[in-house]
Amino acid sequence: MELWTLTHSRPAHARSVAERAEAAGWHGIMVVDSQNLSADSYVGLTYAAVATQTIGLGTGVTNSVTRHPAVTASAAMAVQDVAPGRMCLGIGRGDSALAHLGRSPARVDQFERYVDVLQRYLRREDVDFADIPIADEVALPLADLELADHPAASRIRWFKEEVAKVPVEVAATGPRVIEIGARLADRVMFTLGAVPERLRWGIGVAEAARGRAGLSSPGSYGAYVNLVCHEDRTVARALVRGGLTTFARFSVMHGEVSGPVDGSEQATLDRLHDGYNMKAHTRSDSPQAGLLNDAFIDKYAIVGTPDECIERLRELQRLGIDKVAISGPSAGSDPAESRHAMELMDRAVVPVFASQVRG
Repeated sequence: MELWTLTHSRPAHARSVAERAEAAGWHGIMVVDSQNLSADSYVGLTYAAVATQTIGLGTGVTNSVTRHPAVTASAAMAVQDVAPGRMCLGIGRGDSALAHLGRSPARVDQFERYVDVLQRYLRREDVDFADIPIADEVALPLADLELADHPAASRIRWFKEEVAKVPVEVAATGPRVIEIGARLADRVMFTLGAVPERLRWGIGVAEAARGRAGLSSPGSYGAYVNLVCHEDRTVARALVRGGLTTFARFSVMHGEVSGPVDGSEQATLDRLHDGYNMKAHTRSDSPQAGLLNDAFIDKYAIVGTPDECIERLRELQRLGIDKVAISGPSAGSDPAESRHAMELMDRAVVPVFASQVRG
């Protein structure tokens, strides 16, 4: 099972995190893509790429609204060109990137069309102009110019044939998006918390979708997990709760809970839905951070000593999870305790899972 660390995309920061993570044995780093809150993700990943040799690089995650699929594909392929075989493209329906444009997550049907077209671009296939609609109010059809000749379809033409295709990972919580990822993506990355029964449910939904699509081989599955390693569980909970509010909210984004929950979890998620303040997104000092009780944090996140964290990760591995993207201490947390937790993670947990290193 691969461990990837999730961080923000400011170029100098992404570079330093990548250097530290590679030295510690992490398999990869993923950077957020939220244009109003952080720097451009592909610039950050390029900075990280040129400063490292083996570590994986990815978006965690981009979305299907703020960039045309040809632009997304070309940007990801550019990072792959700098760091061959190391780039992966994580994509979801969008959250803060769209919230700061006054929009909610992409409609599911639009997201499905986008992922399909994105994969065709990444495979260097032709994409029919009709599959990438642009409103006439924005730009009229090329044919209206009556040129002597013009492209008959859209295609990424600059990428070198010998460089591997960039894999696509769909971040998914609800059944419809899980099914899309199972059919169209190279991996489904669940945002269901570190809860075995919820992940088991997600894998079941994905495998059923693959069966209906005639895909006989098992899918590849990963998970976004909030994790803080610390000797003091109380401190670990305080460090993780801000980021956990963001990931837990995905399970109740539109007011209806996705996946199996008990009555107490349902109540917590309902409070989170009603009380979430996007202006304090991911922060440990946000109003919503106080809505999570200890029992919820202990179940949906991984908090505790190195041995406890290792066992919880092994539990996910036994389910068939082959990649975990870890969101660590939250913004707004105690800086000294955050540094200690990250150092403890690097020193005592990551080496246990670092036997398979990219090369």
